[in-house]
Amino acid sequence: MQEVFVTILISVALIGIVIFSFSHVKQSSSIVSYSFVLIRVILGVLFIYAGFIKLNNELPSPTETIDKLSGYVEENNQKYFSIVSYIDGIKHTGFAYQVLAISEILFGLLILIQFTSFIGAIFLIPVTLHIFLLHIFLEWDEKIEVFYTGVLFLSNLALLIKEKDKWKHLIWISPIRQKD
Repeated sequence: MQEVFVTILISVALIGIVIFSFSHVKQSSSIVSYSFVLIRVILGVLFIYAGFIKLNNELPSPTETIDKLSGYVEENNQKYFSIVSYIDGIKHTGFAYQVLAISEILFGLLILIQFTSFIGAIFLIPVTLHIFLLHIFLEWDEKIEVFYTGVLFLSNLALLIKEKDKWKHLIWISPIRQKD
């Protein structure tokens, strides 16, 4: 019963944030402004959902992982051996998988809130890049997964490029001109 209440509370809060985000787009704004709000909402909700899934999933025991891996060795299935070794290795550290889950929830919330969306997009860049590179190097033959994760990364990058006025002075430093 408590889980249902928390789910309803979170859903109402997310709907409120989405309505607030769309209502604060200027009236004269173009479809591009609405598109960026939609990108923010989609990324935020996806990462919040993924974080909660990671927190609620039961971690496999080391013996389950070893059994699974030895089955892949017997089948000579290098692809799944690499994927399971990597993912279950993160899970068995005792903290990294939980930190990743909490980070995804926090960064998803940051990107949803209009005033913190820039910092949320900055924090999500390493996460989306990691997911994209994981799929490129370990699941290259899964074209849909590579495409999907590439779209996630590029969408996050687009949010940062949109806000380039906030960070371009950190990269493009104009030379100091001497007065004559």
